Amino acid sequence: MSTSDRILLLLHIGFAIFTLGPLTAATMSTPRYIRKRDVVVVRYLHRTTQIYGIGTLGIFLIGLGLAKGDLAEVWLTVSMTLFVVALVLLLIIERDQRKAAHLLEVAAAGAKPAAVPARPAAEEAGEGAAEAKAEEPAAGGATAEPVTAGEIAQVERGRLAAMSGVVALIWLVILVLMVWNG
Repeated sequence: MSTSDRILLLLHIGFAIFTLGPLTAATMSTPRYIRKRDVVVVRYLHRTTQIYGIGTLGIFLIGLGLAKGDLAEVWLTVSMTLFVVALVLLLIIERDQRKAAHLLEVAAAGAKPAAVPARPAAEEAGEGAAEAKAEEPAAGGATAEPVTAGEIAQVERGRLAAMSGVVALIWLVILVLMVWNG
């Protein structure tokens, strides 16, 4: 193995470590924050998925450089095919993250106006502080109503959990193929 091949191999391994780890962590933790309805974190994880998903293309391109056109090896063909499948799944994951973040924002925007007018209406009518406090549970009940109606982005959360697990398994299979045959 020449020096340039060793440098390419180090870059290939480095890209794999520093992109696939954060990418897998971001995709696998997204369902938890959808369940918690933390739209800020879901947006952050979506952006992380986009950035590191693009970074994974470096792994693929450097791997092609290492192959030097010798793509007749079965393990290389299988690895590249699995990598392309993982990239397609990552596009679907990215879409579901974006959709879940949008649904969480819409739900949060819909819940805030219902809770805000209840308090000023009580104060404008000249009612006492005790009566205004008595109305607060009603406002809290209005914001809790969408929770009982069903989970927000439940379909996206399930798809994200399933597909991120499949993508992680694909990364592991590719790793085994690289180590076994490399």
